[in-house]
Amino acid sequence: MPRALVVGGTGLVGRATARRLLAAGWQVDLTGRDPAHLPAEFADAGGRFVAAERSDAGQLLATLGDGADLLVDCICYTAADAALLLPLAHEAASTVMISSKAVYADDGGNHSNSDTAPRFDGPIAETQRTVAPGHADYTTREGYGANKVAAEQALLDSGLPVTVLRPSKIHGAGAAPPREWVFVKRVLDRRPAVFLARRGAGVDHTTAAANIAALIEVAAAKPAPRILNSADPDAPSALAISRVIARHLGHSWKEVLLDDRSLGRHPWDVEHPIVLDTSAALALGYEPAGDYATTVIEEIDWLVAGGDGPGSLPDPDDPFFAPMLDYAAEDSYLARRRTTR
Repeated sequence: MPRALVVGGTGLVGRATARRLLAAGWQVDLTGRDPAHLPAEFADAGGRFVAAERSDAGQLLATLGDGADLLVDCICYTAADAALLLPLAHEAASTVMISSKAVYADDGGNHSNSDTAPRFDGPIAETQRTVAPGHADYTTREGYGANKVAAEQALLDSGLPVTVLRPSKIHGAGAAPPREWVFVKRVLDRRPAVFLARRGAGVDHTTAAANIAALIEVAAAKPAPRILNSADPDAPSALAISRVIARHLGHSWKEVLLDDRSLGRHPWDVEHPIVLDTSAALALGYEPAGDYATTVIEEIDWLVAGGDGPGSLPDPDDPFFAPMLDYAAEDSYLARRRTTR
């Protein structure tokens, strides 16, 4: 029985990877801080939780034991994280590091977290330029992509069979933040209208955790040093995403499509389309688990069911979602429209 060790395995990517590998007959160990963060279904399927701090080299090596056929790191953010991973990668037949499309920069050096929106000429291939590697605070907008690049380089420069995956806007059960909440919450509150800035035309490529898992399985079977984009086979607009969610939950609402951004902001609100080219993954033999509408159902149902329990879903004052769920401003807008008719 092949063995996989998933570092930081209690999040959405780790869960999806464990689910797929367990179904394929793998032994899967997942590391984390709190076993309560891992749904019981994984233990029932044979998955094993191992308490280990990502920053503790000794704990990580002890968890690896005599080695693994596959090593997956879902929480490698910095060059220092990569340095801690390398001793484990030496003892693994194949290693996968989850990076991000945030590393990509356009010809002007703009990226997905910069103040100036990036503008790419078309689908982004793995050969697209990246931001410069950096070592500042990775939790900042400027630091995140730069640190990811530094981590990628540290792993790839080792010459070991490390596959770097660059996903975009990941969705699935366990997502943090669960971006689809902006529309699911509206349905649960029975809102009569959905507001969409830029007429809902924003396209920021989505990636199902299930599709990442499918690509990880391919990388496990064909170990090599490489970089691969990971994204859904389609790239839905925000309007299309809102319709998928409303349709699945049996809700209808009026679509208020605004030219400006005074209302209707959402997580896919980008000025220029951001689409990943996944040709390299497909050429390797990867087959997507499904398109956006098919794969996002898992997260929608998870959100409606209350996520992982009390405190796991965004609260009303969540700084990420609150500006996108300004019901008072929306009601005022609708009231003004009624009085001017």
